[in-house]
Amino acid sequence: MARTTITMPEATLRQIEKLSRQTDELADDVLKAGAEIVEPVMRSNLQASIGRGEDTSRSTGQLVSALGISPVKTDGNGNHNIKVGFAENRTDGRPNALLAVILEYGSSNRRAHPFLNKTRNATKTGVVEAMKAKLEAAIGGGT
Repeated sequence: MARTTITMPEATLRQIEKLSRQTDELADDVLKAGAEIVEPVMRSNLQASIGRGEDTSRSTGQLVSALGISPVKTDGNGNHNIKVGFAENRTDGRPNALLAVILEYGSSNRRAHPFLNKTRNATKTGVVEAMKAKLEAAIGGGT
């Protein structure tokens, strides 16, 4: 029976080995690059939505100041996650996430003023491109 052996070039093997040792760090950097695109757009959209359509705004500024980027965490399946969202809780004990949901979707006595969907739609392409660029820079720089 015929048998063939194909050997990868040494430089390619070294690059793959180096990248495999840096997977966690690389995933963190790529996710942070995406989150850094989302956060300022979300902040701007949130500020534009607060008090819109109201005679007087009752905003305390707590929701905007609670917006931020979480540290990268790894779940039980080894997936890396990062979140752009709100720190909990407000000074009155109510969760910021609840107020964000009411602002986004409305309530029985308040019209919806979406900012999350606007942010997702506005940043999707930019986030993907930023993450790709970060990954390609790391891979290209690994030789």
